[in-house]
Amino acid sequence: MRADQILHPTEAGLYCPPGDFFIDPVRPVPRALITHGHGDHARSGHGAVMATRQTLEIMAIRYGEDFTDTRQVAEGVIRVGDVDVSFHPAGHILGSAQIAVMPQAGPKIVVSGDYCRAPNPVCAPYEPVPCDIFVTEATFGLPVFRHPDPLLEMERLKASMAEFPERHHLIGAYALGKAQRVIALARQAGIDGPIAIHGALQRLCQYHVDQGIDLGELVPATADKVEAQLVIAPPSAFASAWVQRFRDPVIGFASGWMTVRARARQRGVELPLVISDHVDWPQVTQTIRELAPEEVWITHGTEDGLMRWCELEGFPSRPLRLVGYEDEPE
Repeated sequence: MRADQILHPTEAGLYCPPGDFFIDPVRPVPRALITHGHGDHARSGHGAVMATRQTLEIMAIRYGEDFTDTRQVAEGVIRVGDVDVSFHPAGHILGSAQIAVMPQAGPKIVVSGDYCRAPNPVCAPYEPVPCDIFVTEATFGLPVFRHPDPLLEMERLKASMAEFPERHHLIGAYALGKAQRVIALARQAGIDGPIAIHGALQRLCQYHVDQGIDLGELVPATADKVEAQLVIAPPSAFASAWVQRFRDPVIGFASGWMTVRARARQRGVELPLVISDHVDWPQVTQTIRELAPEEVWITHGTEDGLMRWCELEGFPSRPLRLVGYEDEPE
């Protein structure tokens, strides 16, 4: 069986004909396999959803218990139609997974979803999965993107908090994964006091705590007077009246895109923190070298740059030109 007979792009997303399922479809489909709970990969309205237990529970929190007709926890090797599938940690957010698609005859394809090689205190680490075809993102697929140690970025935050003790530090972080990671990194860096969180983060933070992840003392950021100096909120909150309750705050944003200083200036970010849950250029190229697949498929991001690198390194590659997979919408 040829590779494109096992998995190929459609308008709804990657489709597996012998298994009759889609991976991270961008519109409702009868059967979906989901890599992780971010809104650009995990949508409601599918007939049946297979994912890790944590991803299924996160989807229920975000979309309601009726987000799908039926759900199945991915554990071990599972037969779906005429192919076997298995889920492996991706290191991106809590519950995130790569999906291996294994036909009886034909190449083994691993769809990595969004993945990260840097240590992340709020999820299981990335697990290399040998394969014939590796499907990778290229969100930061250019040599300019080389993310620093996130704990060094936390030291910059600590230094700013010490320099401006009278100013609240408002850090924008996506509601699922990034916010909890920033909080956990702050604790690792020795920020022990209470951390205020916007109400939009409360349920997802509580879910992480319920999963055994220690986030320390969290207090509401919606009170009339916020005592905590460090405040975490989704980026959308910075365009609302909520932010006006803080007098002369230090505005920060945690994202791999903060490498691009023009983006920080456009957002009015005084304290850009380069903290990413995606692979940067050294990590994505390291991963391809380690796996040494027969072919690399690139789902989304800066495809041309990574394709050129693959060509120079001798890895056949192709762009899938999938649309709908961007930064998680707020």
